[in-house]
Amino acid sequence: MTTLDETEFRNLQLDQHGPLVVLTVSRPKALNALNADTLSELSQAVELVMEDPEVGALILTGDGDRAFVAGADIGELSQLGDVYAGRELSLAGQDVMHQIANLPIPVIAAINGFALGGGLELALACDVRVAAPGAKLGLPEVSLGLLPGFGGTQRLARLIGAGRALDLMLTGRQLTAGEALDMGLVNYVADNALTKAREVAEQMVKNAPIALSLVKEAVRRGLDTTLEAGLEVEADLFGLLVATKDFREGTSAFLAKRRPEFQGE
Repeated sequence: MTTLDETEFRNLQLDQHGPLVVLTVSRPKALNALNADTLSELSQAVELVMEDPEVGALILTGDGDRAFVAGADIGELSQLGDVYAGRELSLAGQDVMHQIANLPIPVIAAINGFALGGGLELALACDVRVAAPGAKLGLPEVSLGLLPGFGGTQRLARLIGAGRALDLMLTGRQLTAGEALDMGLVNYVADNALTKAREVAEQMVKNAPIALSLVKEAVRRGLDTTLEAGLEVEADLFGLLVATKDFREGTSAFLAKRRPEFQGE
């Protein structure tokens, strides 16, 4: 059977290190910009990750030091000629980001340079974001006569609030890593974003995998409903976890003062 790191893509690299998978967008001459082929390959790669039960966390990054993903491919965008073509591209990008956001495992963005436009939207689809000190983040689509079309208008406002999100999108300005950290757009700033992302991922995968998945589900479903309905979701998922073998293992290990050995059951 072909392993993840033996899978060949034109614009991506997949590297598996035990339960951790690093997915690198690799179009360095284009600053890793997202063209149609890269979006399609991202979708395929995410499907492969979902199908591998050994994968506990996914890290997304960009090839080189200059860019995480500098945005969508402007050359392709400039060829869009009608409403239908624009809508279809937006929906295709949204679908890929939705796939990433809905993975049942932790997903971390290691932002090693420019994360602009579609690049920031890719990072927003991740659960946690780690930025290098020199990273630049923004949604400058208005300078092209566009709006963020791969989920940015929705995810950014949910993450940092409507006022801050509108400020960034209406000005199109770029944030430094420090500014992004201050407003909660990124979780960490580290000299080596990928190394820090791996450290965070390794800490996550020590925990019960079903619990990790249901934490993500509780937050995701709760954001789309009222507090009262969200609390019902939380209680339902809490109940499901109490019935798992991992819960028994976790509590037994705690009482015995030993490290738990979770099986994902």
